[in-house]
Amino acid sequence: MSFPVTRLRRLRRTDRLRGLVRETRLDLDDFVMPLFVGHSTQGNPDLPAMGRFSIDDLVTEADELARLGVRAVLLFGIPEEKDEEGSGAYDDEGIIQLALRAVRARHPDLLLLTDVCLCEYTSHGHCGVIRDGEVANDESLELIARTAVSHAEAGADAVCPSDMMDGRVGAIRSALDDAGFEQTPIVSYAAKYASAFYGPFREAAESVPSFGDRRGYQMDPANVREALRELDVDEQEGADVLLVKPALPYLDVIRAARERFDLPVAAYNVSGEYAMVKAAAARGWMDERAAALESLTAIKRAGADFVVSYWTKDLAQWL
Repeated sequence: MSFPVTRLRRLRRTDRLRGLVRETRLDLDDFVMPLFVGHSTQGNPDLPAMGRFSIDDLVTEADELARLGVRAVLLFGIPEEKDEEGSGAYDDEGIIQLALRAVRARHPDLLLLTDVCLCEYTSHGHCGVIRDGEVANDESLELIARTAVSHAEAGADAVCPSDMMDGRVGAIRSALDDAGFEQTPIVSYAAKYASAFYGPFREAAESVPSFGDRRGYQMDPANVREALRELDVDEQEGADVLLVKPALPYLDVIRAARERFDLPVAAYNVSGEYAMVKAAAARGWMDERAAALESLTAIKRAGADFVVSYWTKDLAQWL
């Protein structure tokens, strides 16, 4: 039909009409709040969600999140000491293991996800052990799998490997099953790109590499077919969820993943995406709430079933 019979503006005329026909909706159940935990609390006034909590303060923050209706958190640990092997990652008395027990005791129903990687724990800042100046893939797998089992033993509901080593999902699945954690899901950072958008996170997690970069194991931003191969391999190895990171610069990858795979697809709305909006809002160039809601809607519209976002706590209040 042609104009004037077809008038697409009719259903945009009022807020209630727009709401009635809205295709993509934000639901708090679809969001995960990342949290950093260390041995002391350090606020971040410019990027509030990038602050660090002591274990006691983490429990208090979990109280607030639960009160607001947030259902899931993703924990990152910053140890007091680091070494070449990243031993703090799989120490049964490590920072994440202690944090899991403390939060679980207070909040049995809060979904606790953990980042499984060595970068926050190694003295060199890389995601695996270094041999002859390079990250040793197969040697790192044992330590990464050991970390995942340690997190499950401490109470993690799901483990989230973010290292991008080849074969790590299969190694973790085997280790979890052998330890009696057959029911623990793996949320795999299946397509994690070597991105410029991780800067604020690396500062918060104290995980900036001391030499080189991570382009030898994280993905080339120019590639999407390769991402689908990574996703396919992780599905075959036993991943329960496939995650794309970052989100906004890679909406096409999220869409491609959604169209090809039946597994749940997640996306990480990373620190740089959050920081850009925060910085623009601080200069009066942008409305933070409007920009954040538009960004999160775009990620969901692209096909993400759930989103890890630093705006999750804010979203709980906005919605």
